[in-house]
Amino acid sequence: MNTLKSLILTALVCIFCAAGRQSAPSLAGAWKPVGGDGPPVVYVLSDGYMMGAFYQGNSFMGTQGGTYKTDGKTLSITLEFSTDDSTQVGRTQTYTIGSLSGNRMVLRTDGGEQTFERFDQPTAQTPLAGLWRITAREGNNGQMSPMQRGPRKTLKLLTAGRFQWAAINPETKQFSGTGGGTYTFKDGKYVETIEFFSRDNSRVGKSLTFTDELKGTDEWHHRGESSTGGKVSEVWTREK
Repeated sequence: MNTLKSLILTALVCIFCAAGRQSAPSLAGAWKPVGGDGPPVVYVLSDGYMMGAFYQGNSFMGTQGGTYKTDGKTLSITLEFSTDDSTQVGRTQTYTIGSLSGNRMVLRTDGGEQTFERFDQPTAQTPLAGLWRITAREGNNGQMSPMQRGPRKTLKLLTAGRFQWAAINPETKQFSGTGGGTYTFKDGKYVETIEFFSRDNSRVGKSLTFTDELKGTDEWHHRGESSTGGKVSEVWTREK
């Protein structure tokens, strides 16, 4: 009997430990606020990184982003860039997750609560989804030149069908530019449609087609022409 009780107790402990080790729900995808009076905003999250852009029509209003962590009960975001208030760069904002069910999430702060809806979620069929950093670019000599890793960086964050890039330096709190919108990737053809661009709003609405190749899962070769007609030949590496 003592042996049986011991086996049952051991089994229960294993079950409870396993339950405690369950990972927090994934927040990967594109989110937008439900209701509210503020400017339209789209947040993209993946690989522990978040970018958010405020824009309406072809007017760019602002952006912010940084790393995030969640345990399913709280969401903590440490900003790496913010056009609204650069003094917030390096600081961590923590929100209480009031509820998270499917594609609806309620975040609470001392100032109240806000509901968000996920409308775009990565799957196994969207291999580009995640956080990427540019690591090489072709020079005038036609040779691919590696880019030295440092605090200044250009990141691109993709979900199933949305993207945003940002050129930033969290160390100096400098923001150099951002852009984003929707994308498709099929049979080696990558197409971006620009919905916002901080440097030049005349580019909004343009679609750009590139020849792209994934080498393994962590190296992305990107070739084509920019929105100004310049040649683009870059290597992006998955940021981990």
